[in-house]
Amino acid sequence: MSKPIVAIVGRPNVGKSTFFNYVVGQRISIVEDKPGVTRDRIYAEANWCGKNFTLIDTGGIETKSNDTIIVNMLEQVNIAVSMADVIIFMTDIKNGILETDKDIALMLKKSRKPIILVCNKSDNFGKKTEDISEFYALGIGEPLAISSTNALGIGDVLEEVCKKLPESDEEKDEEITKVAIIGKPNVGKSSLINRILRENRVIVSNIAGTTRDAIDTYHENEYGKYTLIDTAGIRRHSKIKENIEKYSIMRTLLAIERSDVCLMMIDAKEGVTEQDTKIAGEAHDAGKGIIIVVNKWDEIEKDNNTFNKFKKEIYNKLAYLTYAPIIFISAKTGQRVDKLFEMINNVAKMNALRVPTGTLNQVIDEAIAITQPPTDKGRRLKILYVTQASTKPPTFIVFVNNKDLFHFSYERYLVNHIRKEFGLEGTPIRMIAREKVEK
Repeated sequence: MSKPIVAIVGRPNVGKSTFFNYVVGQRISIVEDKPGVTRDRIYAEANWCGKNFTLIDTGGIETKSNDTIIVNMLEQVNIAVSMADVIIFMTDIKNGILETDKDIALMLKKSRKPIILVCNKSDNFGKKTEDISEFYALGIGEPLAISSTNALGIGDVLEEVCKKLPESDEEKDEEITKVAIIGKPNVGKSSLINRILRENRVIVSNIAGTTRDAIDTYHENEYGKYTLIDTAGIRRHSKIKENIEKYSIMRTLLAIERSDVCLMMIDAKEGVTEQDTKIAGEAHDAGKGIIIVVNKWDEIEKDNNTFNKFKKEIYNKLAYLTYAPIIFISAKTGQRVDKLFEMINNVAKMNALRVPTGTLNQVIDEAIAITQPPTDKGRRLKILYVTQASTKPPTFIVFVNNKDLFHFSYERYLVNHIRKEFGLEGTPIRMIAREKVEK
């Protein structure tokens, strides 16, 4: 089971984004600080009362409009609602109930999802002078008065969210490897899943963008248990004309976030494109295990140098993914598809690997003996000791005498040495320098 999803829904200017940004900005909700993630996000990983969930901000709903953008925004919200396990329905206590609020309430009740009714902008929260009773007429339940701007009542809302979140079976979840199939539209993601399942479980079409949402399919074979996540292809931003497609992108990014391993699919006929580098970068930044899957290999004319030439080109264009193994397949014919699961198991294992501190420091000492740390103006970097802070991806804390001396080039050298010694194929490695005063 993936993290539950909580969507914030309401008409424009009721304070949805203020609520969202406060939760995120106060780090109440941030449970993972992943280096290199620079994308604008309308979702964040959240934690409250010991429960983890994904919080989604949505565009304001206007139900009485024929404007194309407004109509598409409504469609976005419908997608978010369909994804959500719990919905926060936000209203404005100062404006009271508007016709749009009534329409939204009706739409949300049809979803049959748990709904928390929130009355924002209750600036006299402590005195409770505003009349909240009229909001009972929406038929949602007891309204909660809050002020997002003044950070009043937000904890009460999050506590109600936690009460309504579905229970997760963490032990069962750990037995299943979650595999996200990612890539640009029409690269063959759905065809690969259908080949694995040997049935047309997922709609396949030559029209780019057929798969708008991420689709989870359970699969069990002799190699283990898997959840295969088919995702909507991410297009270049210049080609995203429908707002609804932005939510398809969000769905893909969420799929990456909750996966263990990403199969980064590349079209052999097109080679590595700029969009491929961006999609692969999302998986790398998220710290996921990655396998580069070159599809449609059966449609390529080959000679003795084709394989090596193509492999070299991939690593040249995806220079930050040289740790990721490459496999050349044909989803159409099934060529080498049966070899994927051994690779998936190995990459998932490496992504979750924990190295004993003693063994780790022996390897670091060997690396230092081979290549001494750098010096700068008579000062030499000293590495005091190293410890592993976390897995998925393997993250190491390096205690040094001076962080400024820990140059990127030496960090990369240590990362490569660790990767070679422990066979960490297919996973990013994080290294964080911290200063420690020598005794």
